[in-house]
Amino acid sequence: MDRAPDLEPWQWPEEQWRRIVGRVRAGRTLRPETWPGGARCAVALSFDVDHETNELRDGGHSIGRMSQGQYGSRQGIPRILSLLRRHGVPASFYVPAVVALLYPDEVKGFVDGGHEVGIHGWIHERNSVLPLEAERDLQMRAADTLEAVTGVRPVGIRTPSWDFSPNTLAITKEMGLLYDSSLMADVDCYELMLDGVPTGVTELPVEWIRDDAVYFAMARFQGLRPYTPPDAVFDIFRREFDAAYEEGGLFQLTMHPHMIGYRSRMWILDTLVDHIRGHADVWFATHADIVRHANTASL
Repeated sequence: MDRAPDLEPWQWPEEQWRRIVGRVRAGRTLRPETWPGGARCAVALSFDVDHETNELRDGGHSIGRMSQGQYGSRQGIPRILSLLRRHGVPASFYVPAVVALLYPDEVKGFVDGGHEVGIHGWIHERNSVLPLEAERDLQMRAADTLEAVTGVRPVGIRTPSWDFSPNTLAITKEMGLLYDSSLMADVDCYELMLDGVPTGVTELPVEWIRDDAVYFAMARFQGLRPYTPPDAVFDIFRREFDAAYEEGGLFQLTMHPHMIGYRSRMWILDTLVDHIRGHADVWFATHADIVRHANTASL
C-alpha cells in the first residue's frame, strides 16, 4: 500500500511520496514544429458518448437519469453529426462498451462518417476503485467490443471521468494503444512515463475548463446545478482556441451529447467552429491523427 494506515501524509517518508508522484509522469514534449499543410494550429474536437452509463456505473436504476442519457442518443448525436457534416470537420468519439452494445448502429455511424471511436471503459466505471485484474479485463473487453461493433480496432483511450488508477498506464501500454487522453500535465502532446521509464504511449491532454460538463452538469439530489450561461462558456472556449492559435499549438475540446446537444447550447459549438474556420491555417483532425503526426514529427 502507498499509505501506511498509521501515518498521515505529512508523516510519509520521502521515498513514499516520491514513489506516488513518480508513478505516472509527463515525459518529453511532442509538440510538433509544424502541422500538416503548414497549419499554425491543430484542433481536436471530442465527444464522450456516455448515454445511460452515467447512471448504470454506480448501480443506479433512476429512469429519469437514464432518460437524460437517452436524450444524448435521440437528440444530441444527430445534432452533433449534422453540425460536423455541415462544417466538414472530423471528431473523436469515446464510447463505453455498454453504449456500443445498446446503440451499435449509432457507434458504427461514427466510423462511417469519418470519425474516430476510442475506448471509454466498459460501463463508465471508475478505474481508481478497481482491482488490477478487473480494470485490465474491462479495458480489453471494451476494445474488443468496439472493434466488433465498428470493424475498426481503437488505438486510443479516454478513461471514464478521466479517472486514472496506478495500473491504467501499464494496461494501456500492454494493449499496444497509441495514446491516452485523460491527463492534464500540458496543453500539447507528451510521452507518458511509468516509474521513470518512457512508455511510448502519447498523452493528448484534456482539461476541465475545456469540458462542457463542468458548466452544464445537473444532479438533482446532489445539489449540483448548472451555473454558467452558454455565452460565458463560449467565451472560455474561444479564448482557449485563440491562445492555442497564438502559440501555434493544440486546441482540444471535450463535450457530451447529453450536455452540449441542447438547442440553447449547440450554438456554442457551431459559432466556435465558425470562428476557428475563419483562420485559414488551422488543421481539424481526430485525436489519433494528431498523435500520429506528433509522433512522426518528433522522430
